[in-house]
Amino acid sequence: MLDNNDARLGRVDMINGPVINARGMRNFAMREMVRIGEKRLLGEIIRMDGDSATIQVYEDTQGMRVGEEIEGSGESLSVSLGPGLIGGFFDGIGRPLAALLDKEGMYITPGIEVPMIDPEKAWEIKPVAAAGDMVTAGTLLGTVQETGLVLHRVICPSNIEGELTWVVPEGRITSGGVVARVKVASGKEVDVPLTQRWPVRTPRPYRDRLLPDEPLVTGQRVIDGLFPIAKGGTAAIPGGFGTGKTVTQHQLAKWSEAQIVVYIGCGERGNEMTDVLEQFPVLEDPRSGRPLMERTILVANTSNMPVAAREASIYTGITIAEYFRDMGYDVALMADSTSRWAEALREISGRLEEIPAEEGFPAYLPSRLAEFYERAGRVVTQYGENGSVSIIGAVSPPGGDFTEPVTRHTKRFIRCFWGLDKNLANARHFPAISWLDSYSEYAKEVEEWFGANVEPKWGELREKSRAILLEDEKIQQVIRLVGEDVLPDDQRLLAYTAFLVKNGYLQQAAFGSDSYSPPSKGFAILDLIMHFYDRGMELVRQGVPISLIRENEAVENLTHLREIQSDDKSSFDDARTKLDNHLNRVETERTREQGGAE
Repeated sequence: MLDNNDARLGRVDMINGPVINARGMRNFAMREMVRIGEKRLLGEIIRMDGDSATIQVYEDTQGMRVGEEIEGSGESLSVSLGPGLIGGFFDGIGRPLAALLDKEGMYITPGIEVPMIDPEKAWEIKPVAAAGDMVTAGTLLGTVQETGLVLHRVICPSNIEGELTWVVPEGRITSGGVVARVKVASGKEVDVPLTQRWPVRTPRPYRDRLLPDEPLVTGQRVIDGLFPIAKGGTAAIPGGFGTGKTVTQHQLAKWSEAQIVVYIGCGERGNEMTDVLEQFPVLEDPRSGRPLMERTILVANTSNMPVAAREASIYTGITIAEYFRDMGYDVALMADSTSRWAEALREISGRLEEIPAEEGFPAYLPSRLAEFYERAGRVVTQYGENGSVSIIGAVSPPGGDFTEPVTRHTKRFIRCFWGLDKNLANARHFPAISWLDSYSEYAKEVEEWFGANVEPKWGELREKSRAILLEDEKIQQVIRLVGEDVLPDDQRLLAYTAFLVKNGYLQQAAFGSDSYSPPSKGFAILDLIMHFYDRGMELVRQGVPISLIRENEAVENLTHLREIQSDDKSSFDDARTKLDNHLNRVETERTREQGGAE
């Protein structure tokens, strides 16, 4: 029986894998975190019915017995936010895996408690506020140089407002220390800690939401050129096994112009997260030359970890991302993959005996996806600066079927769809982003920025190249049936131009000098290919055979322009000169032939 002397003590009543039922829970709260049994396993209340409650457990329940005690924590699932997150590697519920390794070795003891941020670690702080100042939510109190790339801004929490009575002096402070004291309206003095706690399922507040009219430059030509994403935007990368979802997300994490990267390995294979752990510490940030981990945070809940913690991992990641957004940073969040997260929802829902919807997923799958993707955005923070969180989620549809529930519902809440094509992957064309299935609803909104900062003809080049690729798909159907020789020369020229676009512009290696391609280089390539198409079409109309137009080294080299270094403008100028010389020569010879015939 429940100990009546402790109204905050429940007992296990039934165990069903990661889901347990408990009794004596009347004085607990919905979504409250609890400790269960002798091992003190961590769980979360997800359903309440009078004196009973249902709890999802974030650790392995093997060995748990009916009747074991349940102790409340008084708070919902929360993470610690403060200096020490950058470069960290956490599990789905925010436990630092490096600290667990040091403390426990290769095997983690169930129920172990390790602080997310080491409270004893010291930092150099520079206060910018003084006693007597009035502070509100978002007021800057001080700064900590967390890494060589990240200046950590310590801001006043959203629930504190009043007069500063004390501010920490410049010097050393531990993560568990107090930054300032504020006298609030009631006259009480409240401490402002350096490390704050925040519930992961609650979005962090901001002042205003901004239009997504500035692109998140990724360094991937097919994205920046044809299907751009805006800062604060949402995108999905669906594709079957082996199409390159994870590698594409790795590329975006490495090269996108986000100041902070949060990478969530949600239910993926352990070897993929191992690759991330091995690669990121030795990679250089392309803009600073410093280690990429100095602006990266990793959250991992691989396929062999507890399924309930997988469900929580994306909330842990997005809360950390919002925290750095609130400092005025542009943050890119990679979720790999939301399909595995949805499978965790399905498993827990099945154990709860909820009525399943399509393919066994719970009926609330769309609303959960919406809750996640709607936390993206470009905002004016309470700190007063512009910040953004861009969410890029990988989707793993079984058999590459884009009509399955997770992909279909995801398309409702994202505005950028980078569909991966199995045929392109089999042909070793990477990134295998289909130019037929993909789309971006941000293109018109970021066109002005690209026109002002990269290429005035950005919109024109994008539309022309997409039109050529779409028309080429129809021509390729004819070619597959009857061959290329029966086509008129204008269609053969279009098909050849599409070949140049696919192989000279859209194709991009994940390793080597072409791994990162700034938009200026990409549009220099595309502009030259479109220049060849326009000049070639003029010659075709004059009756010049297509063979004379394309059979030249200057034309063939258009597929190798991507090998030119980004800052080597003279090589692009040289390539254009050689191309024009060839086409001028062909035109002159044609004019001479026509004159002789007359």
